[in-house]
Amino acid sequence: MSLDGRYDADNIFAKIIRGEIPSVKVFEDDRVLAFMDVFPQSRGHALVISKVSQARNLLEAEPEVLAELAAATQKLTRAVVSALKPDGVVVTQFNGAPAGQTIFHLHFHVIPRYEGEALGRHGEGGMADTDELKALAAKIAAAL
Repeated sequence: MSLDGRYDADNIFAKIIRGEIPSVKVFEDDRVLAFMDVFPQSRGHALVISKVSQARNLLEAEPEVLAELAAATQKLTRAVVSALKPDGVVVTQFNGAPAGQTIFHLHFHVIPRYEGEALGRHGEGGMADTDELKALAAKIAAAL
């Protein structure tokens, strides 16, 4: 998919926002949702999305949405670092399929990095155990 196109209201993140698909939430408010990635690249990999915008990528996002997502991404990153004590953390965001975007709803990845542990490939790892994700989410949420 190119950088241009129409928003698909049936994308997986839209379905998560509507409660049609379950997710392991870390925190949410009326405008932002942070939840665990079910195909994590590392232990504690989480995502931040807008609940109000239909921006497919950074280029389409409203400035106020970007501000909210940046603040929420920082909040999540701080909690991940506090709770999981990684050696580093990657914060990333993809725009368009050639850049690696697989879900066309604007989102940010917070990916803890641990010394000596390889990073999994984006969107290609196995599905995580839900109970493990719930335990990680609870630990991260407690650090908020």
